[in-house]
Amino acid sequence: MFKKILIANRGEIACRVIKTARKMGIKTVAIYSDADRNALHVKMADEAVHIGPSPANQSYIVIEKVMEAIRQTGAEAVHPGYGFLSENSKFAEALAAEGVAFIGPPVNAIEAMGDKITSKKLAQEAGVSTVPGHMGIIADADEAVKISNQVGYPVMIKASAGGGGKGMRIAWNDTEAREGFQSSKNEAANSFGDDRIFIEKFVTQPRHIEIQVLADSHGNTIYLNERECSIQRRQQKVIEEAPSPFLDEETRKAMGEQSCALAAAVGYSSAGTVEFIVDGDRNFYFLEMNTRLQVEHPVTELITGIDLVEQMIRVAYGEKLAIEQKDVQRNGWAMESRLYAEDPYRGFLPSIGRLTRYRPPVEEAENTRAVRNDTGVFEGGEISMYYDPMIAKLCTWGPDRATAIEEMRNALDGFEVEGIGHNLPFLAAVYDHPKFIEGTMTTAFIEEEYPDGFEGVTLPDAELERVAAAAVAMYRVCEIRRAQISGRMDNHERVVGTDWVVTLQNEAFATHVDADRGGANVTIGDVTRRVESDWTPGQTLARLTIDDAPLVIKVDLISAGFRVRYRGADLQVRVRTKRQAELAELMPEKVPADTSKLLLCPMPGLIVKIDVAVGDEVQEGQTLCSVEAMKMENILRAERKGIVIKINAAAGDSLAVDEVIMEFE
Repeated sequence: MFKKILIANRGEIACRVIKTARKMGIKTVAIYSDADRNALHVKMADEAVHIGPSPANQSYIVIEKVMEAIRQTGAEAVHPGYGFLSENSKFAEALAAEGVAFIGPPVNAIEAMGDKITSKKLAQEAGVSTVPGHMGIIADADEAVKISNQVGYPVMIKASAGGGGKGMRIAWNDTEAREGFQSSKNEAANSFGDDRIFIEKFVTQPRHIEIQVLADSHGNTIYLNERECSIQRRQQKVIEEAPSPFLDEETRKAMGEQSCALAAAVGYSSAGTVEFIVDGDRNFYFLEMNTRLQVEHPVTELITGIDLVEQMIRVAYGEKLAIEQKDVQRNGWAMESRLYAEDPYRGFLPSIGRLTRYRPPVEEAENTRAVRNDTGVFEGGEISMYYDPMIAKLCTWGPDRATAIEEMRNALDGFEVEGIGHNLPFLAAVYDHPKFIEGTMTTAFIEEEYPDGFEGVTLPDAELERVAAAAVAMYRVCEIRRAQISGRMDNHERVVGTDWVVTLQNEAFATHVDADRGGANVTIGDVTRRVESDWTPGQTLARLTIDDAPLVIKVDLISAGFRVRYRGADLQVRVRTKRQAELAELMPEKVPADTSKLLLCPMPGLIVKIDVAVGDEVQEGQTLCSVEAMKMENILRAERKGIVIKINAAAGDSLAVDEVIMEFE
């Protein structure tokens, strides 16, 4: 077996590979850019080599710099993770020339399947059903519009060398096809160094289901069931699960066998994924084959018990698969939630900064439940603008889908992240959504269910009353603490009141609290709830039981109450005496500043292009500028008709969130 491997990647996948290598007794080498000097994968590895400046195109995807790190450390093999050089045939060839093993597929498979245009042609030749489209290279935006009309709107504009949602746009008309072509081309060039674009029909009401395949270099190929990846935003997966709640055994078997046949036809070896669109009648159409490890591989590992990274290493070493198709089990259900550094309240735009608090739930593995968190960050670390916004993958397992979902809800409740915008509230909202619970979602789920963006969750009355009962019991603890500190407390029952008004989510609840040493009985209306907890002021996570049912909430002290975050809701909870509540009703509301005549930068990023000039009259929906952040290009459009009177930024400028880009009359 290899004695030392280099991981040509960063973040959570580098940490993930290191864990398996360590389990196998293999030494590891990390590489890092300027931005990642203090990154977690650098700390975890046995050795680390600096390879250049922060931008990936000056460090992580510069083949010669990675090769020099290999020579310097004497690594015998390289695991590329996903993204970066994971499907770069030139990198695989460079490794072969140096006599270094590539823990991934052979060069011919990368070239055949890594290129989406070539892979579709090969799939068609192999008799695999594919989505209609134009497989040739598209020269310019005019040709993109012409082809889009021939294929028929809506169309998907995709980077040939793309992946992870990069370089992908849906166009519903000529204008969107023209703009989408250029944006996809730019993103593809920046992310993959390959700006070739193709167009295919966008199938409405689809489900995205993929098959995990595993193959060795001795002609053995098996499939490890499927993953449902239909919860997507901008073609980027957000939540995955295994198995799919939609497939039946017949379809699962057909998809698996077809995937293995395709892999065998191109001489594939390693752990790869064949992706399909599946319609409402369970007809499936080949999309692409990712020859590298997928981001969502943990859910497959959780239901099969197979370590895919270990299998990749063994295959690269030349070993035969020790697993046959009949050995592949499907045990229970697994969920994966991608934690992104993006602000759901700002249209999911990227967020960067320091993680002032990062406390994931404890990882556990029991017979009836499991919690796993694949991460590449730590409390106090920085989230950089240079790389993908995903910072962790929270996974749960249970014997059935309902249990796995409930485990995920509880894990999300206890996941603390502060200092950046993040999508934890949105994830929590999805797991409580009826369509997701029923398993009837499609890839259009987010667009259909959140057409105006995510604005938080409105809790139902029953949950509101549980939170109100918890808040008043906790506030009483704070009042006792304040009384003790001030020296007012000889008998706290005489000092701390029992009747309070709790206001949250525009509702007010009159409460009465009877406390004892074990907790408190909180009465709201005609209902009395028993509240128990060992929470103390200053703790940011409160674990309570209310009538023996668990409640986990994130809390921060504010004036006369708490900021409470729970199940996707972000609540200002005020606890006041009756008289204080009456006076609070008379206070005027603070009116937010008028920014309607300003274009603000919605996220920290780089201005790619300014599309208007001072004096221009712009129309609603007109493109104003493009901003790049975390490898994604974002087009900012006019919200209404107006005249540009001032432009404060130029192409190449780096702006902070809410900096003024331009002003209107």
